[in-house]
Amino acid sequence: MRKWLAGLLVLVVGVAVVYTLVLARHPAPDVAYTTLQGQPATLAGLRGKVVLVNFWATSCSGCVEEMPQMKAMHQRYASKGFEVVAVAMNYDTPAYVREYAAKNQLPFQVTMDGDGHIARAFGDIQLTPSTFLIDREGNIVKRYVGVMNFAEVRQVIEGGLSH
Repeated sequence: MRKWLAGLLVLVVGVAVVYTLVLARHPAPDVAYTTLQGQPATLAGLRGKVVLVNFWATSCSGCVEEMPQMKAMHQRYASKGFEVVAVAMNYDTPAYVREYAAKNQLPFQVTMDGDGHIARAFGDIQLTPSTFLIDREGNIVKRYVGVMNFAEVRQVIEGGLSH
């Protein structure tokens, strides 16, 4: 029985390691977008930075719950090479997104995914919040569906910024 459990444990750990290595090398899609300020941008243009891409909606309570912590992380790490891109879902009302971003003085890039091309590029995102952490080389290193574990996110960001 112990051999069987040990074998199962080795298999589970092996699968987890392979999954992590494959996910760590998965390149983020190079999407183009326009910020709420009208500035054209691309994810490829952020290479060299650690990037958090967050899919959200003003009607999503978990999304609204995350925003103050995302704002704080951006303020803490932006000068060290960290960027946040908040992607408002295509079903969100542009006026609500603009109002929310202005009222909450969001210091990072906010964009509307009006035609859904950004969500499709990231795997046809439907659930909010959905968040991706991208390393300096443009690879997805972590994905969250639902409210993020911010202690873990900060560790991943700090690890990525130290390289």
